[in-house]
Amino acid sequence: MSTQLHAAIDAETVRTLSEERGEPEWLRERRLDALAAIEDDDLDYPDVIQTPGRRWTNLEDLDYEALVEPFEQTEQTELEAPDGVDVLTFAEALEREESLVRDAFGSVVDPEENRLVALSTALFTSGTVVFVPEGVDAEDVTIRTTMTGRSLFNYTLVVSGKSSSVTLLERQDTGADAPTGEQGRYYSGVVEVDAGENSYVQYGSLQDFDQDTYNYTIKRGVADTYASVDFIEGNLGSRLTKTTVSTELVGNGAETRIVGAFFGHEDQHFDLDSKVWHRAENTTADLVTRGVIDDTARSVYEGVQDVGRDAWNTSSYQRENTLMLSDESEADASPKLIINNHDTEASHSATVGQVDEEDLFYMTSRSIDEQTAKNLLVEGFFVPVLEEVEVEELRDDLRERIAERLRQ
Repeated sequence: MSTQLHAAIDAETVRTLSEERGEPEWLRERRLDALAAIEDDDLDYPDVIQTPGRRWTNLEDLDYEALVEPFEQTEQTELEAPDGVDVLTFAEALEREESLVRDAFGSVVDPEENRLVALSTALFTSGTVVFVPEGVDAEDVTIRTTMTGRSLFNYTLVVSGKSSSVTLLERQDTGADAPTGEQGRYYSGVVEVDAGENSYVQYGSLQDFDQDTYNYTIKRGVADTYASVDFIEGNLGSRLTKTTVSTELVGNGAETRIVGAFFGHEDQHFDLDSKVWHRAENTTADLVTRGVIDDTARSVYEGVQDVGRDAWNTSSYQRENTLMLSDESEADASPKLIINNHDTEASHSATVGQVDEEDLFYMTSRSIDEQTAKNLLVEGFFVPVLEEVEVEELRDDLRERIAERLRQ
């Protein structure tokens, strides 16, 4: 394993990035600690899914030196929020809510969890902090980020106070004039959700990068007593996406739903993880992922439900379904249960298959041409996921982009 991801990135690089942004000393030190962990060779690359005889994703093979330009990170960001909710750029949050940021930063995702998270911590230049005060209900918080440079490291922090609620959509795409080279572009995102007692957070994301972009993201929530954290993740773009979405249920009665949708075509590659850790009594989890792959696209999915010894009266369910539209596409799935408590109701399932021939015959026998019939079946395949999405813009965008891809 190489001890250097990028020969031109050193402590002076990190100090310069931090000083240009006028950051406090505590954040600069956390950046430098993350870089030092990489240089000391203490960190591995993120876990990737392996099946017998095959390693599906080789993140260590990417040329980070060619992909990453620390001082050329540019983006366009739009923020929308109702009254009573603080939605701030990271720089604004450090000025107005520094103590909140200091306490929450790295509390959910360890800045030194793996090499790529550490790289993001050392180099991030854009980000958003969403703070929902106690008792406030907020709908339709929207963050739109358009990547306009060769690389971008982004950070999102969501903190919900006691008995509050928020529905949030974060969108990422590539600007029409974004520069690229032979190696492409690189995006890295870290999302932390800290859900206070009896609060509700639905975080929806739609990733629609162009197919010159490599995408690594980690999204994690922690749910306190009677809190709910729901993740809705849509993956449509990028050349390669490696994403991990997870929730830690640490409070009595905490709940989570992790819902995923993906649609790969041409030579796209998706490596998708969903995880839940049940660490308290009376917790509930529901993991649902549906995806379609066409042409020579590849997908691999791993879902893990981990039930701790003290997680009495746990309910945990997982379903993953992949629909293959091409004989040249590839898909695999690896659902897992880790149960250390006998007072548990849990199940997991995964399927990989093609469009049902009987359904297709039924529709074509009623004067619907074969391509239209297939498209209708694919759109219907995504309905169980779309029904979980509370943010109307995300639901409509997913539906529209799925239909658009079917027309290509």
